[in-house]
Amino acid sequence: MNILRRLPANLIASRYYYTNKIKKTTLYSKISPLGNPKSRVYPELQNWVQSGKKVSVAELVRIVHDLRKRKRFLHALEVLKWMNETGLCVFSPTEHAVHLDLIGRVNGFVSAQEYFENLKEQYKNDKTYGALLNCYVRQQNVEKSLLHFQKMKEMGFVTSSLTYNNIMCLYTNIGQHEKVPGVFDEMKEENVAPDNYSFRICINAFGAMSDLEKIGKILRDMERQPDITMDWNTYAVAAKFYIDGGDRDRAIELLKMSEDRLEKKDGQGYNHLITLYARLGNKTEVLRLWDLEKDVCKRRINQDYLIMLQSLVKIDAFEEAEEVLTEWPSSGNCYDFRVPNVVIRGYVGKSMEEKAEAILEDLAKRGKATTQELWGLVATAYAEKGVLDNAFKCMNTALGVQVGNRKWRPGSKLVTSVLSWLGDEGSLKEVESFVASLRNCIGVNRQMYHALVKAGIREGGSNIDTLLQRMKDDKIETDEETTAILSTRRPC
Repeated sequence: MNILRRLPANLIASRYYYTNKIKKTTLYSKISPLGNPKSRVYPELQNWVQSGKKVSVAELVRIVHDLRKRKRFLHALEVLKWMNETGLCVFSPTEHAVHLDLIGRVNGFVSAQEYFENLKEQYKNDKTYGALLNCYVRQQNVEKSLLHFQKMKEMGFVTSSLTYNNIMCLYTNIGQHEKVPGVFDEMKEENVAPDNYSFRICINAFGAMSDLEKIGKILRDMERQPDITMDWNTYAVAAKFYIDGGDRDRAIELLKMSEDRLEKKDGQGYNHLITLYARLGNKTEVLRLWDLEKDVCKRRINQDYLIMLQSLVKIDAFEEAEEVLTEWPSSGNCYDFRVPNVVIRGYVGKSMEEKAEAILEDLAKRGKATTQELWGLVATAYAEKGVLDNAFKCMNTALGVQVGNRKWRPGSKLVTSVLSWLGDEGSLKEVESFVASLRNCIGVNRQMYHALVKAGIREGGSNIDTLLQRMKDDKIETDEETTAILSTRRPC
């Protein structure tokens, strides 16, 4: 295959969102659905070319960028390797850096290091050196990271904040927050201008050390920098630490400053502020920001509803949470059980299992998926209160929910409680059906037979000998409790 052209240096690194508005088969439309990491895109690429269809470098670059953005690193690596191996383009240091980064993400830093060592010297510049440093930092290899960082400094490759940010992130990720300010100071001493991210890493470090005074100093330093644009995220990060530190007044002041810098359609920003006001327990602000988000962001995704419901549940605003949950189906989003799950768990946590059960029943009536675990959680809550008829009902429903090949295992305390009650109160038919379902997920045990025997005795005892034989066939021996239960049988 002929070489078409060299990739522009900034093409892969740019923020490029690939969309295909025309409903036709494209290379992207063939690769994009292959979400299973075990699926390979290499055959799709080969088939595309062998069938005589055209492929451009620009399209492949867009595909690589999209796959990386969606964390499909193995597939992105396959596309990039194919581009290189087929001679479709000549890799510059920028493309080698992207390739190296993907190798590190998929195969680890040892493979990335081998790739780097095999590069021609002309490709070993600040970009490829930086990509290898990323690999070391990502896997938290402190020794290799620091040695490589030192070598980059000796070669004059540490000229931007990106490299220093990497080292500060390394210390952050291994919990050595006290070392972050030293790296930040060194960066300034070397006349490398910190960027917004550099300052935020520092704010995070001082926050982890509960040093609110230093956070305030960093903010003032940022505000004085002519090349730094104060964004909503910086003030929000700082506000979070003031909330944790108990300075509500300063936290609210920072949250207002954050909101002032929020772009109108930034749903992520609104979500973040909503969660922070929820940490403050401020329901008024949580609801105000939600109304504002609904007004300016015409489309709200499931994640928006999820975060709002989590915030309302956190501050015990269940009435408002149910209103949001009622709004959700009309959003046009696909059904995602995580959304109602938040409210259901919230109700259970507040000992309002009737409310939780009502939501589950409503979902089931509307043909929406529920989970065994959640029905089991409600059953456990009922059992702990001694409301065993409801516990039995919910547990029975849980056993009947089909969720692929997953098997739910109810807790032993719940099983014991329900079986004991069922033996005393349930019909033999109910016990038989329940035990049949239960043994599919936990196997058979003595408690099941005790429930069956007790129910059988209450209904006349004609089948007790059969039950005892089944018990023997299942290799379950009788014990003192079995004997005590059998002693209640009336003589024929």
